[in-house]
Amino acid sequence: MTMEKIGVIGGGAWGTALAQTAASEGEPVLIWAREGEVVRAINDHCENPLFLPNVPLSRKIRATSQLDDLADCDAILVVAPAQHMRETLGSASIGFAPLILCAKGIEAGSKKLMSEVAAEVYPGAPIAVLSGPTFAHEVAKGLPAAVTLACEDAELGASIAQRLARPNFRPYLSSDVVGAEIGGAVKNVLAIACGVVEGRGLGQNARAALISRGFAEMTRFGLARGAQAETLAGLSGLGDLVLTCSSVNSRNFSLGKGLGEGKSAEDLLADRATVAEGAFTAPVLREAAVDAGVEMPITEAVCALIDGHVSVDFAVEALMARPLKSEVR
Repeated sequence: MTMEKIGVIGGGAWGTALAQTAASEGEPVLIWAREGEVVRAINDHCENPLFLPNVPLSRKIRATSQLDDLADCDAILVVAPAQHMRETLGSASIGFAPLILCAKGIEAGSKKLMSEVAAEVYPGAPIAVLSGPTFAHEVAKGLPAAVTLACEDAELGASIAQRLARPNFRPYLSSDVVGAEIGGAVKNVLAIACGVVEGRGLGQNARAALISRGFAEMTRFGLARGAQAETLAGLSGLGDLVLTCSSVNSRNFSLGKGLGEGKSAEDLLADRATVAEGAFTAPVLREAAVDAGVEMPITEAVCALIDGHVSVDFAVEALMARPLKSEVR
């Protein structure tokens, strides 16, 4: 398969970073952004100060505010926020180019993964998922990163991986689309919990325990939804979990830190130009876990904190007071 131009749907930090990576070896890239100021800044000044400040962008990147301009792209990186994925894709006429889904979340209401949403909007379109431990500003600056590229069609996956691979950006192939998506969605919720630990000053022991038990939740839910354990233990699962649970550069961790410091979720979410996907995924994940018959107590605690139903201290006490059980269950 020959790809002549890569398209990117979403002019936020991650979409811009992926465009920069794709263009780093002279590949022409067309990025769609909803914000007119982002389109103008990219085209006129080769920068995106709103979402990715202080990163000079390649002149091979051009921006547009018209989704249909991406119709002649041979592959499209879809980086629209998870809760807007269906609407955004439905507004575009992009033919049958491979869709490489880069958003991390579960759709509210339907409880569908992004690959399921995309398949409903564009039946028959080739679909892959790109996910892993990546901070946008590091990727945009060319710092080393590795990701999972999941695609059920092995030949297509290998072709996309070859197209996206760069000296400092390494895709690892997988056929487990479900596992790659679940890892990316669940880790956002768990990162909020780890941020709460940081904001409340509960210590490194608590954070390590939370990451471990959170990974157990991710694994239980993923297996119940048909994911492979190896995928969940890889870059798009455990790898992404470790990264986002350890740094204020994570939007979700930063949100949790604010909650741990006593601020309200409403105020924290209103004061953000970027989206903390975990805040929107948490209640959907809780419902999906109930449907799957899977216990996810950390996820439930995050939901209660975001809703303002409990205090941080109460949530922690409730988790620590759960009945004793085997670690492997």
